[in-house]
Amino acid sequence: MKKLLLATTATALIAGAALADGHAKEVKLGILIGFTGPIESLTSAMAAGAELAMAEVTDSGALLDGATVTPMRADTGCIDNGLSTANAERLIADGINGLIGGDCSGVTGAILQNVAIPNGMVMISPSATSPGLSTMDDNGLFFRTAPSDAREGQVMADILKDRGISSIALTYTNNDYGKGLADAIVTSFEAAGGEVTISAAHEDGKADYSAEVGALASAGGDMLVVAGYLDQGGLGIINASLDSGAFDTFGLPGGMIGDSLPENVGPDLNGSFGQIAGSGGDGIEKLTAMAGDAFDATSPYTPESYDAAALFMFAMQAANSTDPAEYGAKILDVANAPGEKIYPGELAKGLEIIKNGGDIDYVGASAVELIGPGESAGSYREIEVKDGKNETVNFR
Repeated sequence: MKKLLLATTATALIAGAALADGHAKEVKLGILIGFTGPIESLTSAMAAGAELAMAEVTDSGALLDGATVTPMRADTGCIDNGLSTANAERLIADGINGLIGGDCSGVTGAILQNVAIPNGMVMISPSATSPGLSTMDDNGLFFRTAPSDAREGQVMADILKDRGISSIALTYTNNDYGKGLADAIVTSFEAAGGEVTISAAHEDGKADYSAEVGALASAGGDMLVVAGYLDQGGLGIINASLDSGAFDTFGLPGGMIGDSLPENVGPDLNGSFGQIAGSGGDGIEKLTAMAGDAFDATSPYTPESYDAAALFMFAMQAANSTDPAEYGAKILDVANAPGEKIYPGELAKGLEIIKNGGDIDYVGASAVELIGPGESAGSYREIEVKDGKNETVNFR
């Protein structure tokens, strides 16, 4: 019995050493995003993007002497802190080596503070944008491939002024994401000489938004900016506005961009406009070609999800370890210059360069450039709804 115990202990120590040295045969990456809730129409493509990067690396055999990468999905509900933290704890118990997520800002902060920091787990969010996450004490564990809403507020103010809008009414979903984005829009638009007639919160999950729309209409404005969720309260606000005739044109920040909004609202949404994190160029074109008909690679936060997964794997290769305490410090190195630029479909090439002692500058699908506390510098697609579809009309 004693010999068996010693043998078992020795086996465990050898396995642990292999993991620390980066030669584990399986790497597990959690994908913790809102498969249910107010952005569920976006998350299928987001997960598919992350899993495409994992499959690309697994098929190449180039990561850590032939490791396979296994995705493990779990749900945040987008706005459910209890569900999010419970599922994060389950993923860690199941042995993940890194966490892609959360998605919405409030749950992302909850996961970071309550689960990731106590367990020393690295997180890379593809879509959490609250400015509050920039200053959170994260022990160097939190990164994001989506830019902060502080940047989006500036971009939206520029778009509004360029389109001749001098005054707006503003409503926002009553959570960390909505509040942070609303503050950024108000600050930037007023600094540019615009007038915000009202900035009022709305709750998600209501059947009737006529009272909220009545208050917004009374304040007036050239148009209504809706800083909400496209599958929840934001949709309700727009439908109630159109039904009452209060507003007929809407400003659409990132949480409102997705195919489901024009599909659900119909032709009355034509002419509305906004912005979503994203870039043009070789990166997104390569990812779109790779995805083919399997999923829409241009869907919001899908390029950022592919890139989040890629950053994990490059950092592990650079550290020769799947231990978050070892590879976390390498994420900024592989994301930024100097080094050879790496795009979607070139993950094996990047892994080989790192293995051979070289440097990479991961550009990816979303023009990755991490600044400050490890967040995206931020480029945006300007969107306009035309003939019932979101069309990219500019990049900023």
